[in-house]
Amino acid sequence: MTLRLFVEQPLVADAEFALPAGAARHAQVRRVQPGDALVLFDGGGHDWPATVLAMGRSEVKVQVGTPQPVARELPIAVTLALGMPANDRMDALVEKATELGVAAIQPLMTTRSVLRLHGERAARKRAHWQAIAVAACEQCGRARVPMVAPVRELADWLPTARAGATPPLALLLSLRPGAPLLRSLPWAGVTAVTTLSGPEGGLAPDEQAAAVAAGFSPVALGPRVLRADTAPLALLGWLGLALGDPA
Repeated sequence: MTLRLFVEQPLVADAEFALPAGAARHAQVRRVQPGDALVLFDGGGHDWPATVLAMGRSEVKVQVGTPQPVARELPIAVTLALGMPANDRMDALVEKATELGVAAIQPLMTTRSVLRLHGERAARKRAHWQAIAVAACEQCGRARVPMVAPVRELADWLPTARAGATPPLALLLSLRPGAPLLRSLPWAGVTAVTTLSGPEGGLAPDEQAAAVAAGFSPVALGPRVLRADTAPLALLGWLGLALGDPA
């Protein structure tokens, strides 16, 4: 399989340049040689065929070819806003959500959150999760990297959740009796959706009420109670199948 590498700089057809340090290390670990083919992407929605020109101890020089458009995004832009699950479950969630087509992830701290992050520790975790998203894109073939937003308190984030000229459809994943099923919603014309889900233990009743007051509509995924790190992935998988994920 041809090695795919993300480069955090705009690519230009026929350009020759040295890969950034992270991409160069990846190429060196994979033992690519001069003349080998690579695929580069810069997050703009294209794959860029490239050829290795030279390998040095700390430098990998490549030549970029003609960009090729990539159609591997979901038909609607999905933002997952979620109470962060603890331990390594957030790492796995970011990886799998990226593979399933998420557009953005908003990590939140809620009343029942076990994982609580502030200051430099929050910034390091965000950078770590963004790197996981990049690696998942390299593996799964996406040419657009989802954004992992800075960690925020739920109460601070809610007033901004539907900001903008065209607010997204806002859904609260809920176990509330009588909440309509996700599949029963009218999806025609929807271009963006933001979903809110809780951490282990779920959102507190007052947090759910605040979300509804902010414009979120409760929906259910089905009759089973899903874990905090499973529910957002189930939603993404359903959207991809139901709304016409590119074949």
